[in-house]
Amino acid sequence: MGRRGWIWFAAPAATLFLAFWLLPMAGLALAGAESRNGQSAYWTVLTGTQYWISLFNTVVLSLAATLATLLVALPVGRFLARHRHFAGRRLLISLLMFPLAFPGVVVGFLIILLAGRQGIIGALTKWLTGDTVVFAYGMAGLFLGYLYFSLPRCVGVLTAAAEQIDQSLLEAARTLGASPWRRFMDIELPALTPALIGAGAMSFATSMGAFGTAFTLATQIDVLPITIYNEFTNYANIPVAAALSIVLGLATWAVLYLAHSLAGARAGAAA
Repeated sequence: MGRRGWIWFAAPAATLFLAFWLLPMAGLALAGAESRNGQSAYWTVLTGTQYWISLFNTVVLSLAATLATLLVALPVGRFLARHRHFAGRRLLISLLMFPLAFPGVVVGFLIILLAGRQGIIGALTKWLTGDTVVFAYGMAGLFLGYLYFSLPRCVGVLTAAAEQIDQSLLEAARTLGASPWRRFMDIELPALTPALIGAGAMSFATSMGAFGTAFTLATQIDVLPITIYNEFTNYANIPVAAALSIVLGLATWAVLYLAHSLAGARAGAAA
């Protein structure tokens, strides 16, 4: 097939990219450049302390949730890949994947039922100590919500990657006397690094832009999706909302780019 033939195949994708990504993003960037009260919305965002706090909270929370998700998903994925025929495997996988059916609002509601004012943890701590422990509406509640939301996705990615590891390499390393830890560090972890990067990127990006969970839980903490929602809906400040949206996208891209660069440099050094 010649080059002209491939152009016809690429045309629908290029049209969708132009219509549903490039043009809306250009419009968003231009809307953020509009002036309000005599100054650009971008300048308002860059000089507004509350916006920086909101961005900091969002990045820190997303990074923490991503790291915790990977730490939990990695052993679960390895276990499911190594034990493919035990009784109850399908039931376990279906339970692990069940949260995929829930929107963010439902995830937030579940966290409230667990750690809200009338939640299970609050009732238990009141019975044990006389004081009600409530942490659903701040950083801890959002952290649990993002972890719950991202975990099934990361488990699925890491399980599929772990199933592709050449078991003969692990058997050879064990025959040569390598400990389980050395086999994991020298064989499994390098093989799983691309999947870890992909799963981490997916988890981080999802957490950065999560709205439903944050809308349900973020009553004691400012995060950027809620800040954008408030500027757009409550204050009708469209230029600032657009500028914050661009900042959110750039911050997410910068962290993901840095993570991929560090992973690439590490892989190159290992080679």
